[in-house]
Amino acid sequence: MKWNKFTLKTKAEAEDLVISALADVGILGVEIEDHVPLSETDKQQMFVDILPDMPENDGVAYLNFYLDEEEDKEEILVKVRQALEELKEFTDIGEGTIEESQTEDKDWINNWKEYFKQFYVDDILIIPSWEEVKPEDRDKMIIHIDPGTAFGTGMHETTQLCIRQLKKYVTPKTELLDVGTGSGILSIAALKLGARHAVGTDLDVCAVTAVEENKAANDIAADDFTMMIGNIIDDREIQDAVGYEKYDIVVANILAEVLVMLTPVIVKQMKPGAYYITSGILAEKEKVVTAAIELAGLEVTEVTYQGEWVSVTARKRE
Repeated sequence: MKWNKFTLKTKAEAEDLVISALADVGILGVEIEDHVPLSETDKQQMFVDILPDMPENDGVAYLNFYLDEEEDKEEILVKVRQALEELKEFTDIGEGTIEESQTEDKDWINNWKEYFKQFYVDDILIIPSWEEVKPEDRDKMIIHIDPGTAFGTGMHETTQLCIRQLKKYVTPKTELLDVGTGSGILSIAALKLGARHAVGTDLDVCAVTAVEENKAANDIAADDFTMMIGNIIDDREIQDAVGYEKYDIVVANILAEVLVMLTPVIVKQMKPGAYYITSGILAEKEKVVTAAIELAGLEVTEVTYQGEWVSVTARKRE
């Protein structure tokens, strides 16, 4: 299906006002292209697996919106231009010009794939479904991962730190709890490393589909990896469903601030002697997390680093 694409040139500082004006005339979906750098808060609140280098911010923003061929584009554009003129009366929106082009669904659904290529975490090959395994890699451990919507691929340093720790501690008897499982990559890695069973929890219901697809891609039996939706930090029903003193390893690749809240709760799910593998920790937050871990009665056994990220591994005393 072809779509009419309209690109509105404005100022980055006027983005929100222009988007609001577009919403007022019925355009609710807008794609933003600008060079505004992420703030430190933004960086701490997200894990970005696939992020191309950005040019220097020039203050210009391009707002793309799409109309299908059945919509009356002339009528809609009249309303858009009228809304822009009204905005110009009290704020500087820049050029406010609109260019038209055509695109197809596949152009903006699949283009992100060019940034996700197969790669290695030490001797483990992580590969998306649309790439072929090379003959020389067929004897390696292979994890097939498609990230789905906003879920990890393993390219991020925090995920790689966790995988390396799992390689050290997973045994054939391991019961694993994966908090914030996302695409399921850490649970799948643990199962391929020989773990007996994995339970994943996440807040986002979209994780269920991502996990099921990635389980199928890796021939993971349905009963080997159980998925639950809910907040284990404060949801007693989820805590009960997950179980107590049941897990040999808990892995949590989430933000430092969340780890501080999670740690005193998750101790109850861990067996005596169990390992707690954490990441998602910026270097400047390392002491905050280690303090929370020690306050919860766990013993820090190892701290590892990759780039600006930290993984803290701890053990519950027997």
